Amino acid sequence: MQKPQNTHWFDDARHERVLWRGFLVVLALLVLAELLIHLHPRFAIESVFGFAAWFGLAACAAMIVVAKGLALWLKRPDGYYRDGGTDD
Repeated sequence: MQKPQNTHWFDDARHERVLWRGFLVVLALLVLAELLIHLHPRFAIESVFGFAAWFGLAACAAMIVVAKGLALWLKRPDGYYRDGGTDD
């Protein structure tokens, strides 16, 4: 049996560094674009440079923490479904 060939540029592991650098450049340009755009903040904290980027990062981190907590709370034993679903 033959190994499947990577047919797309994104599938090649050698391009991972190029993709990461490209994404970081795009993100930096988006934050720097804030210098050219006139913002209309409703709260004082919104006028801080890069607030949207920091807020987005904090929101993602909070979602990860909440998801990990839910996973601990909702976790079932390994044989839960195999044993008929009882916790006895």
